Amino acid sequence: MNHYEQIAFSEMRRWQFNMQRPPGILNRFSKKTQDKLNALIPEKVHKGITVVIKQMIHAVLFGAKHTTAKPLTNAAFILREQTVKEKIKFYRSAAAVEGGITGAGGILMGLADFPLLLALKLKLLYEIAAAYGFDLDDYRERVYLLHIFELAFSSAAHRNRVYEKMDRWDLKVKEMPADVSAFDWRRFQQEYRDYIDLAKMAQLLPVIGAPVGFIANYNLVKKLGVTAMNAYRMRILPAGAGL
Repeated sequence: MNHYEQIAFSEMRRWQFNMQRPPGILNRFSKKTQDKLNALIPEKVHKGITVVIKQMIHAVLFGAKHTTAKPLTNAAFILREQTVKEKIKFYRSAAAVEGGITGAGGILMGLADFPLLLALKLKLLYEIAAAYGFDLDDYRERVYLLHIFELAFSSAAHRNRVYEKMDRWDLKVKEMPADVSAFDWRRFQQEYRDYIDLAKMAQLLPVIGAPVGFIANYNLVKKLGVTAMNAYRMRILPAGAGL
C-alpha cells in the first residue's frame, strides 16, 4: 500500500473496532431518553413516519435505477476517495440547509424533513458506491448499501449484528438468494426511525426547530459518509476484512 492507503487503512481499523464495541452506559441512557421523547409525540405521527420510511426503502430495494450513478472505472484509490469526500461535503451541506428550512416551518414542514433527508442520504450512498466502482444494478450491492445505512443509524446491539453480516462480504454474497425477499427491511426502517427520533424530534418544536434541523442533518449525513467510506475500504484495501 502507498502512504495514503496506509492512512486510510489505519482509519478503517479504528472504525472496525468501534463497530464491534458492545452497548455502553451512554447508549443505554440515550435509549431511555428517546423513549421519553417518543411518548410526547402523537402515535399518528409515529405511524406516518414509519409508513414513509417503509415505502421509500421498498422502492430502493426493488428499483430506483434512475438514481444509480455509473461506476467509476480505472481510477486510483486516492482519486476515488477525493470524489467521495466531495460528494459527502455537498450532500452534508444540502441536508443541513434542508433541515434548517423545514425546521423553521413548524411541525408540518418538520415532518416533511424525514422523507427529504432519507432521499438525500440514499442518493449519497449511491454516489459513494459508484465512486468506489461498485455497480448498483446488482441488487446485492444495494443490500450492502442498506447495511451501511444500518451501521450508521442503528442501536449498538443491532450495529454489531449488521457488521458481522458485512465482514468478508465478498465471500458471504455468494450464499445470498437470487432476490431481495430475505432482506429484513422492516427491522431496517424500525432501527432507523428509533435512531433518528432522538436527534430529530426536537426539530418539530417551535423556535429551536431551525437550528436543530441544521445541526442534526449536518451531523447525520457526515456520519453516514464516514461509515460508507470505511465500509467500502473493507472491500478494497488489502486485508480489509476482519479485525
